[in-house]
Amino acid sequence: MNEALLPPPVPLVTAVAGAPEALLLFAVATPLLAALALLVPALRAHVPRLLVFAPLPALVAAVAVPRGLSVLVAPYPFRLTLALDGPGALLLGGAALLWIAAGAYACAYLRKDKARGAFAAWWALTMAGSFAVFLVADVASFYLAYALVSFAAFGLVTNDDTAAARRAGSLYLALTVLGEAFLIAAFVMLASGASEANPLIRDAVAALPASPWKTPILLLLLAGFTLKMGLFPLHVWMPLAHSVAPVPGSAALSGVVVKAGVIGLMRFLPEGIALPGWGEALTAAGLFTAFYGVAIGVTQTHPKRALAYSTVSQMGVVAAVIGAALAAGVPGAFPIAAVYAVNHMLLKGAMFLAAGLAMAAAPAQARRVALLAGLLGLSLAGLPFTGGALAKYAIKLVVPDGLAGMLLTLSAAGSALLMARYALLVAASGKDEQSPPAGLLLPTLALAALALAGPFVLFGTVTGLPLAAAVSADALAKGAWPIALGLGIAVLLAWRRWPLPEVPAGDILMAARPLLAGGQAVMGLAVATDAQLRRWPVAAVALMGVAAVLAAVAAAATLP
Repeated sequence: MNEALLPPPVPLVTAVAGAPEALLLFAVATPLLAALALLVPALRAHVPRLLVFAPLPALVAAVAVPRGLSVLVAPYPFRLTLALDGPGALLLGGAALLWIAAGAYACAYLRKDKARGAFAAWWALTMAGSFAVFLVADVASFYLAYALVSFAAFGLVTNDDTAAARRAGSLYLALTVLGEAFLIAAFVMLASGASEANPLIRDAVAALPASPWKTPILLLLLAGFTLKMGLFPLHVWMPLAHSVAPVPGSAALSGVVVKAGVIGLMRFLPEGIALPGWGEALTAAGLFTAFYGVAIGVTQTHPKRALAYSTVSQMGVVAAVIGAALAAGVPGAFPIAAVYAVNHMLLKGAMFLAAGLAMAAAPAQARRVALLAGLLGLSLAGLPFTGGALAKYAIKLVVPDGLAGMLLTLSAAGSALLMARYALLVAASGKDEQSPPAGLLLPTLALAALALAGPFVLFGTVTGLPLAAAVSADALAKGAWPIALGLGIAVLLAWRRWPLPEVPAGDILMAARPLLAGGQAVMGLAVATDAQLRRWPVAAVALMGVAAVLAAVAAAATLP
């Protein structure tokens, strides 16, 4: 891998001394200030519209701030440090674009929603957390940023306040707490090996390979971050959350929130240092998740649920790429994984907005939206001459040929099949006889254009290769046959009127419901027994019985 891909080391800046440093601070502070403005009654009605502009400092920072720049925001012992490296800049810029487009969409989508003020508050807090998690450089601040984006997203899931939304929110919250527990345990053990109470992430990770706690730390890190990414078997929150969240909320959840897990793996796993067993395990888990997401996704009958399982599958691909880099100790692999994650971020955000657009349109218009949705989906799968094909080509530089490489290629065929299913569901989702408002159409088209063009802008900078390498005859042939295979299977299933029975959203969780019901019955019996034993007559009889047994034992002990 090209050593030039690694960001050059830059000394820490210890104060906000100029415009670049201020941009890093404003990237996080602007959405936080917007959330605080909602507490002012005179401003509350205007803040939701202003949230469209809140991501602008983050976007400018991603483009203009030099890579490697750091700023110490709070002094020791707090040591809140912001820094921008290559992967962080890519994800920060992509997230800012998605927040802008989805924010404009949300203004029109929720204009008649009585809960739009509360949604705006959760939206602003989730945005602030997502920007912070891409920028913070010390262990304690990363945990705070990760907690903010994780817990604030709960409000996006439960906005509709239906029974289904509350159930999905409860599951999301329970798994979020579990993931936070994994991570705080890992971070405490990481910090215990450092000379400072709150070390920089890079210093803590540098000491990880020699740590006596390396095995539990790595196990906890992988469990915590892959839970947020939605890897099997802890993916169950994602399809349930997308089933109930508003469309712009789903775009943020799938596009941005899950990337907190991606940046976590990049920050806390040592790049360029081989950890073969751990890397191979992560690759295997990622590849299994990639195929599992497709297998369940193609049975879905709602476009948002199909997209949710597509995100499960794509996060499996990202995990496999990071795992392959970790297994071989490949330097410079994380920026490539970040490009793939940004490609997914923008495409998936645009596809959720397109699904919402079709559901607000007449049937004929929904079919036209499905054409755009299909193009976006096939780009995600790696259709030649699209930005997605460049992203697929880039990750092949990290994943070696062989079994892992072949499975990664076959996963593209699965993605093409799932995206064909998604496009068919979009085409059939039109219900309203009126045209959708321009407030839904324009953000969808803008984000779709950015998603399709983004990898063309980033490919050469990140890989160090000319664009011609990805459009050579050999590259096109290798990229075309998985798409053809996936589309061929989709045509066959469509001809058979898609005979696959729908797997309920939550899949393994739904399959485990009988076990859960049995566990609840046992717990109920235990509670009822305890309640009976607490009654005085029962307790008195039990006490007399115990006394009789003790007397019999004592008497037996006295016998010769």
